[in-house]
Amino acid sequence: MRPPTTPRERSTPEPTPARDGANTSGSGPETASQSSSPSSSESSSPAHDPVTDLSDLPPAWSGQGVLARPGVPLLAALALWAYAMRHTDVSRLDDYGLVSALHPAFWAGLAVLTTGFWFTVRDARRPAAWSAAYVLGLLAMERATQAVLYPTPLYAWGWKHEAVIDHLLTAGGLQTADQVGDMAVYDQWPGFFAAQAALQRLLGVDSAAMFMAWWPLVSNLMLLLPLLLIYRTFTEDRRLIWTAVWLFYVANWVGQDYFSPQSVAYALHVGVLAVVLRRFGRSAVRRGRPRQAVWTVLIIVMVVAIVISHQLTPGMLVVCLLALCLSRRYRDWVPVVTTVVIFLAWCLTAALPFLSAAMPDMIRSIGDVGANVETGYGATPTGTGAIATSWAARLLSGSVLLLAAVGVLRQRVLRHRARPLLLVGAAPLPMFAASSYGSEMIFRVLLFMLPGAAFFAAAALLPKVRTLAADAAAQEAGNRQATLPAEARRWGIGTWVPLAALLGGTLAFVPSYSGKDRINYFPPQEVALVRQLFDQAPDGSLVVAANRNYPDAYASYWSVDHYWFLDDARSHVDRIVDSPAATLARDMAGVERPARAYFLLTQGQLANSEMNGQLDKGQLDRIRKSVAASPRFRLVAENSAGWLYVLKQSGGAER
Repeated sequence: MRPPTTPRERSTPEPTPARDGANTSGSGPETASQSSSPSSSESSSPAHDPVTDLSDLPPAWSGQGVLARPGVPLLAALALWAYAMRHTDVSRLDDYGLVSALHPAFWAGLAVLTTGFWFTVRDARRPAAWSAAYVLGLLAMERATQAVLYPTPLYAWGWKHEAVIDHLLTAGGLQTADQVGDMAVYDQWPGFFAAQAALQRLLGVDSAAMFMAWWPLVSNLMLLLPLLLIYRTFTEDRRLIWTAVWLFYVANWVGQDYFSPQSVAYALHVGVLAVVLRRFGRSAVRRGRPRQAVWTVLIIVMVVAIVISHQLTPGMLVVCLLALCLSRRYRDWVPVVTTVVIFLAWCLTAALPFLSAAMPDMIRSIGDVGANVETGYGATPTGTGAIATSWAARLLSGSVLLLAAVGVLRQRVLRHRARPLLLVGAAPLPMFAASSYGSEMIFRVLLFMLPGAAFFAAAALLPKVRTLAADAAAQEAGNRQATLPAEARRWGIGTWVPLAALLGGTLAFVPSYSGKDRINYFPPQEVALVRQLFDQAPDGSLVVAANRNYPDAYASYWSVDHYWFLDDARSHVDRIVDSPAATLARDMAGVERPARAYFLLTQGQLANSEMNGQLDKGQLDRIRKSVAASPRFRLVAENSAGWLYVLKQSGGAER
């Protein structure tokens, strides 16, 4: 058995290699002489020095049993996950989505994984590779589960982006608004789609659907390196770094990691912040001024990729960089001016057609905070499952933000040393007043607050940060708690309460992230039905559906029109409910040969309408039965996932 840790061992962190622009305080004798009290240490040490030590945590693994081997819980968790994947049936999802479908072994594996991570990360003797392995295990269990279980990619928006890539490859270039109407907005921000088209050609696949199911895992892996770089800027303590990374992934339930421009733009956003925080601080500029040009070029490349790919992320980046300028350590205007110039240049050239049309509505929404955060018709969770999922997500985000506030108040040293990260975390808040962003601004603000919030939330779960001089002063003063044997403190409240919080957040991620899979999952039968429609629809045809929540909803959007009647005025929706077949027939009557008018109703549309407070199952069934009984419609195809009808055309033979 390892002897109790001595006071000297507890107060001295492991040496770490010096990095450019970072003072590894605690690795040499000069640190011990910087001050003799916490207050003098903070005032005399350079503001840019990272925190290198937390107050002591006793060894979490002891003895020669299972707990002495950190790989055992990890392997056990992954084995339980693999078993759960083989025994989970997703063919009949209810209103709780994947939550109620998962085999109990999944939940047991997630609990074992979280517990193993917590006791491993708390032990400073364990190499950081073990913490990294647990985080990768978390990503596998939380981000790859859907790709393993579902035979088709999730999210109607992901399928929409696949259609945009198909259009880009088919058209061979960008299109104008006159050519593709409202969808031209994607041609005005083509970065992501052009890159994916090139990747598709490189891989030799027919469609991005071949790999987009795995995109959540890929996009989260892209975030790992910049997150580590950001957190290592402010602390050398592996426990704080990896706990912050874990909390970031657990709290990132918003769902913007799917196959989308946002996923890549967000990773680049975090990458820009990592470069600025590490290479544009005052000390870094003084020590490596000739190398600043290299980092500036890197920032320019990343900012250009963000600006040409996504509308919102450049604005979020600008407010974060402006917030950093409030700190004397980062009062360098090069990054923010560079970002603003590139952003404005794109808005005044390629994106000008879209912005000219959208600007009046954007200006009206500024300052209207209530309207910017309300949900409205068609976005209100309805039913026990949808409401439970919504509350799980709210409680998860609220808990992490509350923990972050506790960390800021409790960790006096971090509040000073990591103030730039605190500013970055708070910077997105004013965007609430800027725009509703399709009723999603509240989720986007949470997403962009996460890097800072996760860091201070992790600090709330760990002991108070102390300088080495403060440790020494406490020991000289006879601080009994500081010199208490490790065995006496090993299983105290500081172990189990943070573990319970970490475990609760990790388990809550699943309903927050996967609780709406009844809406987001499209079974193979639904995919086959929709593809049958577009395989036979002539150019100029019209597809009428309840809403756009079905796979390939935008397939051939450059040659086939779409009408989703639940997006129409509520008065017209009521007319459709009152007299379904007659009203829909009038809406579809303007299509002339050889084009056709189709009515499509699928499982995904039914789920989306019910769970988001539009029409209930009885109303939608009434619409479908009315169309089926009408002599003006003919059934083209049906299966367990939906129905496809065509409006009969007068004159000539009916196909």
